[in-house]
Formats: sequence, structure tokens, C-alpha cells
Amino acid sequence: MSGTPGRRVLRAGAGLAATGALGLGYAVGVERQWFALRRARLEVLDPVTAAGRTLRVLHVSDLHLRPRQRLERRFVEGLAALEPDLVVNTGDNLSHPRAVPEVLRALGTLLDRPGLFVWGSNDYHAPRPKNPTHYLFRPQHRVLGPELPWRDLRAAFIERGWLDATHARHALTVEGVRIAVGGVDDPHIGRDDYDRIAGPADEPYDLRLGLTHSPEPRVLDAFAADGYDLVLAGHTHGGQLRLPGYGAIVTNCGVDRSRARGASRWGTHMRLHVSAGLGTSPFAPARFACRPEATLLELVSRPADAARATAVRGGSEGRPPSARSGANG
Repeated sequence: MSGTPGRRVLRAGAGLAATGALGLGYAVGVERQWFALRRARLEVLDPVTAAGRTLRVLHVSDLHLRPRQRLERRFVEGLAALEPDLVVNTGDNLSHPRAVPEVLRALGTLLDRPGLFVWGSNDYHAPRPKNPTHYLFRPQHRVLGPELPWRDLRAAFIERGWLDATHARHALTVEGVRIAVGGVDDPHIGRDDYDRIAGPADEPYDLRLGLTHSPEPRVLDAFAADGYDLVLAGHTHGGQLRLPGYGAIVTNCGVDRSRARGASRWGTHMRLHVSAGLGTSPFAPARFACRPEATLLELVSRPADAARATAVRGGSEGRPPSARSGANG
């Protein structure tokens, strides 16, 4: 036998500690800066009016930018080479009071393309240090930091032609695809008020697109009831820490772990795409088995035999009339 039971326990403990240290070093020093471009093809366009059309949508989320994050900024700058038809930003752009120029520089010429955005909690408030175990065991525990200059970022986005979908409805045509858009403010901090955008679209559209930062089930259910085809969200960081063969440990919101990142189906008709995002909090700068990402979505028409049921198209009963397209508040 090799040593006493006590020594074997000490050796095992030392081995586990060394493994943990190596894993943490990889998560902090390698993977959080190992940016990935994901691609997905979703059959969500109207099978009759949009037959044969394709819409390329770049979905970015959770940049959490602060000064001197050169690697992330350069990755985002390079996304312009994809020449997407539409850019959708689902929030949490900022992590520092001086980050607005960093965000604008990173997005660069993407701001010249048609774009839509909603806000996340870390656009409104800077992150603050908190007990890291809260992420795993108290995901609803919120610690909000000082207010961030989100109004400056909003003004810059709008000046470049992007549309703010926060509690607003818009109608636009991109590459011949007619899109009805509705969005809510961040449900993670209770700022959502779906009734302000409730109701089915007044006119026929090729795509009904919903936007939210956090994919909370109450909001997803409301979008599905109103006949939306696709909802884009972020916030989860893909779980941020994932275990091989198990997936996300937590989602930090109400959706189940299987929907922590990527495309899934919500209900019988609607598709959901959750971005794992590009950044991390400065107080939890680690990712494990969950590379930071942006996603290029190729939206195509549904099969002709998958046309939406009349009951779904009509939305749920009792909802108020739809707001005017593009009206905020």
C-alpha cells in the first residue's frame, strides 16, 4: 500500500485543487477570449409570401465592454465582413461608464446596416462585485451598480439609423422581407411591460420578430400567444460555466438549461434563439465549455405544409389593440 489513508486523502485533495486551478486558469485566460462565430438556419419566414427568400441576421448580445478590451473589440469589428442584411443587438453592451465609445468603435460599420436593439440590466447599471455562489444558488439575487450612460449609446444608435424596440413596435422591409418587430425592456430586473406592445400584427408580414434581453417564460408565452415567429434574446451567457455531457449549470433566468444558448422551439409555432453573448462581468471573467459568441442566422421560409394555424395567428383573446408601429411608450 502507498501511504496511510490520511496521506492518500491529502494527495487526492491536492490533485483536485491542482485540477481546479488549471481549469480556472483556462476559463479566465483562454476561453473567455476565444471568440466564436456560430451559424444557424431557421425556417421562420412565411411559406407563401417569402418563399425563396433568405434573410441573414447577425445576432450580437452581452458585449459587456469596458476600455482596453482589444481582443473582443477586434472580433466584433471583424463581423462587418459578414455583410448581414440585419443586425440585432439584445443588450448588455456596457460594463463601464466610459464604454460607449468602445461599443461604437467595435460595432463600426455594422451601424451602417439596418439594426434593431433592446436594453439589458448592464446597459442601465454597472456590474458590482457579489458573492460568486449567488450565480449558482441565488440567481434572482441582484446587485445593481451605478447608472451607466445608456442614453448616450441610444442616441448614437438612433443617429446611425438603428431602431429602438424597447416597448415599441416597428415595421420594416429588409431585402424584400416584410418584418413586424416588437420588443420589451429587460425582464430580468422587472422592467418589462408586454401590454405596451400586445396584440397581433395589423397587416400580413413575412416575419414577426420579438426581442428581449432575458428570455423569461412569461414574456416568451406572450410573444407566442400573439403569433410571433421568432424571438431573439441573450442574458444567459450560455450558462457561462458548462459541464461536458451535462450542459449549462444554471441559466440565470426562468428558461430551462436546454435553452441556455442556441435555437429551440417555444410552443407549437415560435422559435427562440438565445445568444451566449460575447463578454463577461469584470468580477466573474471566466467561461468554461461555453465560448463567447455571435451568431449569423440564416432565416428561410417554413415548409408550405407548416403554415401557421389561424388560432395562433390571431393571438390570445382579450389583449388590447396593437400599438402604432414604431411608437415608444
